[in-house]
Amino acid sequence: MSHQQSSHEQQSDSDLIAEVLEQTNPANAEEQSNEAPATGEGLTVEALQQQLEQAQQQAAANLDKAIRTMAEMENLKKRVQKDLDDERKYGLAKFAKELLSVLDSLELGLQAATGDSPEIVRLREGSELTIKQFESVFAKFNIETVDPTGQPFNPEMHQAMVMQPSATAQPNTVLNVFQKGYVLNGRLLRPAMVVVAKADDKPADSAKIDEQA
Repeated sequence: MSHQQSSHEQQSDSDLIAEVLEQTNPANAEEQSNEAPATGEGLTVEALQQQLEQAQQQAAANLDKAIRTMAEMENLKKRVQKDLDDERKYGLAKFAKELLSVLDSLELGLQAATGDSPEIVRLREGSELTIKQFESVFAKFNIETVDPTGQPFNPEMHQAMVMQPSATAQPNTVLNVFQKGYVLNGRLLRPAMVVVAKADDKPADSAKIDEQA
């Protein structure tokens, strides 16, 4: 009887231990399952934040590149437009210079055509008409004449051929024009060749008289 009772007590103890383990193990398993996702969730947020920062940096870099590209395109557009405007304004410069030599020949021929014979008269009339046609065409394409007689000498527009003393004109004033100059839309095609006044040289005797006085 005592042996059966001892076996029963051992079995009861075993059942009690098993029951306790069954109650404690699911709790531990549930606790571990709750902790694992929390740890995994923390790593995921950190990775997402890092990716977000990288994406923001890349977006800022791309925006900067886009702004620079737009600025370069705008500058390129302005340069191309300026080149087109210059070509439109000054594309005739080379052709106009060639025409100037023809006009010069006509004017020289007109100056040399002196006399009252019918042939000379017709020659003058024909030359004058042709010169007027040249002037009309030049005006149409904004080609202007530079004729600075009586004006101050301007080295940017005039070319001094001779310095001549003058008692009436102010020094550095254009006395005469050998050859007229021309500008195309404000840009110089050819400078005017001019005679420039300088101070009148006093004779030696006059200088002595002034000193004695």
